Amino acid sequence: MKAIETDKAPKAIGPYSQGIVSGNLIFTAGQIPLTPAGEMVSGGIGEQAKQVFENLKAVLERQGSGLGKVVKVTVFLKDLGDFAKMNEVYAAYFNEHKPARSTVQVAALPKGALVEIDMVAEK
Repeated sequence: MKAIETDKAPKAIGPYSQGIVSGNLIFTAGQIPLTPAGEMVSGGIGEQAKQVFENLKAVLERQGSGLGKVVKVTVFLKDLGDFAKMNEVYAAYFNEHKPARSTVQVAALPKGALVEIDMVAEK
């Protein structure tokens, strides 16, 4: 196994890696809407989801992968009422390629985020 580290995504806010490579797969840590400098993105679910996707894209690209190689996505929403708006952003990143996905509502997310997403991708 190999840890992934990039300065184009926020550093982990706990004892974990931005991602792990195991065999031919990349497992990303859940990303919340922090900038690479570690600041929370202001705005609603649209702005937050976009930052999360940019973070995940950076982690995958650090290993020579990308969103086109994602096989599974898990979306954690603070409010399922944000599902449609999050889905609009999601569709902009996954227009033709459609990985498997789960979406769940959670009671709370780190730093008061509205969304957290993790991914599994091929190298």
